[in-house]
Amino acid sequence: MSSYQAVSAQPIAAATGQPGAAQVERTYRKVFWRIVPFLMLCYVVAYLDRVNVGFAKLQMSQDLAFSETVFGLGAGVFFIGYFLFELPSNILMHKIGARIWIARIMITWGVMSALFVFVKTPAQFYILRFLLGLAEAGFYPGVILYLTYWFPSHRRAKIIAVFMSAIPVSGIFGNPLSGWIMQAFHNNSGLAGWQWMFLIEAVPAVAIGIATILYLDNGIASAKWLSDPEKRLLCDEIAASQPKEKADAHSLRAVFGDPRTWWMSLIYFAFVTGQYGLTFWMPTLIKSTGVSGAFNIGLLSAIPFVCAIVVMNVLGHSADKHRERRWHLIVPALFGAVGFTVAASFASNTIVSIAFLSLAAAGVLTCAPLFWSLPTAFMSGATAAAGIAIINSIGNLAGFASPYMIGYLKDLTHSTQTGMYVLAGMLVIGAFATWLTPAKLVNR
Repeated sequence: MSSYQAVSAQPIAAATGQPGAAQVERTYRKVFWRIVPFLMLCYVVAYLDRVNVGFAKLQMSQDLAFSETVFGLGAGVFFIGYFLFELPSNILMHKIGARIWIARIMITWGVMSALFVFVKTPAQFYILRFLLGLAEAGFYPGVILYLTYWFPSHRRAKIIAVFMSAIPVSGIFGNPLSGWIMQAFHNNSGLAGWQWMFLIEAVPAVAIGIATILYLDNGIASAKWLSDPEKRLLCDEIAASQPKEKADAHSLRAVFGDPRTWWMSLIYFAFVTGQYGLTFWMPTLIKSTGVSGAFNIGLLSAIPFVCAIVVMNVLGHSADKHRERRWHLIVPALFGAVGFTVAASFASNTIVSIAFLSLAAAGVLTCAPLFWSLPTAFMSGATAAAGIAIINSIGNLAGFASPYMIGYLKDLTHSTQTGMYVLAGMLVIGAFATWLTPAKLVNR
């Protein structure tokens, strides 16, 4: 039983009187600063280890004679392993507790990431990417589930946006770092720059995984840094925001049979297609404009992520303030589609490409945190553990389809233009599906 379940099953005695607005905000600030920056740091490391293969490609494809299709397939195979173990991982986290399970995930993916030093053949590349997906499965949906233990639905868009700022942060700092490692360490001790990059960037995952065991709490009940009145306040607010469920709502059959689960999966698949098309292929897209040198490419690829981190947090705050989700999702998705389209049309112009890749990044990376305020508004407890994992695992199959599709089309047409148009089209589909979502679900 999770810590939150324990709190729900044995509620703390009701507090005398209602807490004032100042006390409520003070309590949530305390919770925020205790857990969100740490989780964000974990995700920075996770996302860097997931997508640094895009930077490794700048040297790896030439050193190992990998075609664009081989690279795209290898990049995407990660999400097959991710898909297979996502649901079991999230259910196990709900039963075992976040502290041990998130630590296990981080340590195992750090070890798997370091093993890429030994890759020589496409088969080895595919196997390790698959195993890396197995290792990391459950981290992202597990954190989304974990945040539902602490924050009610009307506060989650802003909180998830801050957490997911880790994606652009990993691009802002990780891309120049990856480029610098590949240039500075190339051929040191007989290892290529891309080998050093995998080895060095795997270390933080293991270190932070160990720190997670010492730092993270499973839920409200085990948080010694909260007073009893603060625990009561948090539990009461979360209980008040949870949807009323049918008796069988916690069964896997009910989650799989709920059409909302599949509709959410469709929307998320569309948005994730754009997200991973951007993050995996950004270095290649910038290089194709005529930029040379891994470090220079890393610096320029940080610019779109700077734009994204501002936009996603502004819109996350706005969505919570107005309790409106539909247009806060549709508008950035459409702007992302415009960004991909124009960047593809001016692929040889570095300035125009960077400007519109920034628009694409701001649009597509804003969609994900705002999206998760939808399913978590009608899912809670074990339903949320299963539902979030199902939606995330199906949506993240786009992480397989998107890199492979772009790699295949690039080999076929000798250009990334067609692939970028497909990404734009997927964002339009996601925006349209969001527009069709019932208002009573979207606005909570």
